[in-house]
Amino acid sequence: MQPAHDTRNLPALDDQARHTALRAVLKLLDLWQCTEKEKTALLGVGRSTLHKYQSRPESARVSNDLLERLSYLLNIHQVLRTLFGNRENVYGFVRMPNHNAYFNGTSPMEAMSTGRVASLYEVFRHLDSLRGGQW
Repeated sequence: MQPAHDTRNLPALDDQARHTALRAVLKLLDLWQCTEKEKTALLGVGRSTLHKYQSRPESARVSNDLLERLSYLLNIHQVLRTLFGNRENVYGFVRMPNHNAYFNGTSPMEAMSTGRVASLYEVFRHLDSLRGGQW
């Protein structure tokens, strides 16, 4: 079984670009009003690592796994910005129950908070299909 996204195909990014992505996602997670538990699941890190990232993101070692997670989260945000013109939906949609087939009444945040990269991919894929009118 192949992974949802092959990290070997990620573009080479320098540390500054990786840290910029991490800072952007940390801000996004605050705007999504994520709990500490949700943040650790979304980023795939433990509590102490999360605290280190939040206090000193420039010191983080942004692995390819973390970079893949950051990429999906930023892309989910971009899709929401494309779909919605108001701040409430851009930042609140991830908490709203969704009754489409993949979500079955759960929110995108519940689906993403499993801690699996594949869950981030699935949420992105389903939201991105809205942008294309396929859903």
